[in-house]
Parts: sequence; structure tokens; C-alpha cells
Amino acid sequence: MDKRSFLRKMFFAGVAAPTFLQQLDRWVADLQDRSPEEVAQDEEFWARVRSGYRLKPDYINLENGFYCFLPEETLENYLHHVREINYQGSWYMRTVQWDNKHAMAAQLAEIAKCDPGEVMITRNTTESLDTVIGGFPWEKGDEAIIAEQDYFSMQEMFRQQTDMHGVVVKKVSIPNHPKSDDEIVELYANAITPRTRLMMVCHMINITGQILPIRKICDMAHSKGVEVMVDGAHAFAHITFSMRDLDCDYYGTSLHKWLSVPLGAGMLFVKKEKIGKLRPLFADYGFDAGNIRRLNHTGTHPVATDLAIGNAVDYYYRLGPERKEARLRYIQNYWTSKVRDVPNIVLNTPADPARSCGIANVGIKNMKPRDLADTLLKKYRIWTVAIDGAGVQGCRITPNVYTTTRELDVFVRALKEMAGA
Repeated sequence: MDKRSFLRKMFFAGVAAPTFLQQLDRWVADLQDRSPEEVAQDEEFWARVRSGYRLKPDYINLENGFYCFLPEETLENYLHHVREINYQGSWYMRTVQWDNKHAMAAQLAEIAKCDPGEVMITRNTTESLDTVIGGFPWEKGDEAIIAEQDYFSMQEMFRQQTDMHGVVVKKVSIPNHPKSDDEIVELYANAITPRTRLMMVCHMINITGQILPIRKICDMAHSKGVEVMVDGAHAFAHITFSMRDLDCDYYGTSLHKWLSVPLGAGMLFVKKEKIGKLRPLFADYGFDAGNIRRLNHTGTHPVATDLAIGNAVDYYYRLGPERKEARLRYIQNYWTSKVRDVPNIVLNTPADPARSCGIANVGIKNMKPRDLADTLLKKYRIWTVAIDGAGVQGCRITPNVYTTTRELDVFVRALKEMAGA
């Protein structure tokens, strides 16, 4: 059996016959003459999408930002891959493992609209960005710029570079409600000095959902000789974009979030001309300096997760990237528009629809975020996560494509009751 045929068998020969996906194809076919924005409001269509998920009835899940669990079709295919690899054993691991992994990376590159040779599969965003931070050719006195709102794991990795190499890390703080793109760009620009080498910027801030003007930041930074690494943990397969349009130097994301791949998969993009300058975190001298595979030495790892990427990508395209983005933006604005002007309710996410998508953050005046989250769960059976820091006090709300407006109505009523409205 040739490698291409084997990969196809791994996808389609298991117990996970694509019954639901065939239904989804039929449902989507009926939408071809309608815009993504129109479809976003079609509750009947999204109820059908919901039917493809196994949902826990104990609570309304508004915390998909940590882990967007799999639709049943992807889950069953993943379990099939686990069984098949167990059946093939070392034959699979010694023959087609890496070809299949790179085939999956090529599918991710198609979504990101970049060269497959610039993409590698990691375990998560932290590993992706730490590969860059730890592999960057730092010298004592070099400077890096990050934001107070950046994810703590990467902040800790920069701290390690300070301890190891004497790197100076400077922090900016992103306003929750910027007046313009220029305000954000100037914030980063004002922190740059002649010693600045690398800047980390969130594509979508994980605690508020604010989308930052990445291309404008990159253009500014590049004009000053500074490279830009983007934390795209919450943007990939959430909003549509082109890596070429962003023009960043490095981009990391987690595939277990908005692409709904099983836990243990992430992606790192490195602009081709930058690959050779990074030191691998795990040594591998088997590839040329410009080959991204030299940065991707992992040892033996759970390769069934790699194969499930293909199933998740298939689902993503069948649903439609533009339709998904429009739905996520619609349901966020559906609930935020009902509480934005309510006394004692504080929204920490910009009102401009272009500055956010599915994620938002909400607080109640004089109520600690932890108490807000506890009350939502214990009294109203709504699962969220508390955020308390970096200028943000509230709960992060991350619905998904299976979330209904009726569930969000329950959430809105709960907020209003707690706010005394």
C-alpha cells in the first residue's frame, strides 16, 4: 500500500462514516444563495449543527476558549486513528508517520494561506511561541516588548531569557476600548529602542477577545528593524485571515481551541527567511538550516492527534470559514448588545464589531470576578471563567457554533438580575 492510499484509509475506513458530514453538506447546499451574515441568524441551521455535538446537560457551556471540544464526527474519527495506529504499531511509526504529519501541516498552511514549508505542528501555542522565544539568537542587553495582557506562559519564557541571556523585557498595557488602530500601534512604537529585537503581540487578546491591528503593527515594527511574533491562540479558525496579509515573522496557535482538534495539537508559522536563525529547542542536525523540520524534533508522541487535524479541517471547510466567523461574531454581539448600556454591567470588550468576534468579557460593578463566576455556575448553571488582572475584571465568555440564542438569553437575564437591573 502506498503512503497516499494509507493516509486516505486512515481517514475514511473507520467506524466514523461521515453520516453527519453528509447531512451538513446538504444543509449547507441550501444556503448557497445567502450571505454568511444572513446564515449567522438562521437558528434552525445552527440547531442542526448543534445536533452534531454531545453536550453535557448540567450547565450552559460558555467557556469554549480553553478547549473547544470536538463534534462527534471528529471525535469518532480520532478514536479510529488511535485504534488503527495501535493496530499498525511500529510499522506506522517507522514508515508513514512523518509524511502524514507534514500532509496535515500542509492543510493548516492552506487555511493560513502560506507556504507549507513555513508551518510545523506542535502541541499548543505555548510550545509554538516558546520555540521562537527560546530559540531566538539573544545577546545581553537585547530588548523584547510584550503586553501586560499577554498569556502568562510566554511571559515566563521571556523572563527565562532575562535570567539566561540578560534580555530586557518591556511591557505595554493594551486599553480595553482603544480609540483607533493608531493608538495601539503608537503604544508599541513608543516602547521600541535601538536595542529592541522582538515584539510579541496578541492577534486576539485571550482575556477580552479584542482583535489587534496586526498588519499595522508589523509594518511599524519592520520599519524600525524589529521582528514580530504573534500569539494567535484564539484567532486561528475563529476569524479568517491570510498570513501573507499579516506579514508577521512568527505565528503560534493552538488547534484544540477554535479548530476543534483533539488536545495536544498546535501550529507554528515561521517566515521562510527566519527559519535558519532560530535554534531548535530539541537538537536535530538532520535537516538544512532553512528547513522548518529542524525545529520540529518531538521524539515519540501521540500521532493519532496529528491525523485528526485532517478531520477537523474537513469539518471546518464543510461548515464554511466565513459562516463560522459570522455566527461567532453574531452571537457575541447578540448578548453584549443587550447588556452594554445596563447600569452596573461592565463590558471589557470593544463595541466595534471589527475589533472582536466570538469572545467577550463582562463584569459586574463591585463584584469580584471569582464571585461572578461562582454565582453564574451555582445559581444559573452557566459555566464561565473568571479573569482578574491586567486591567480586566470580569468573566470571559466564549460560546461556540453549537451555542443557541436561547442559552444566551438565560445568560443575559442572569447578568441583569445580578446587576440589579
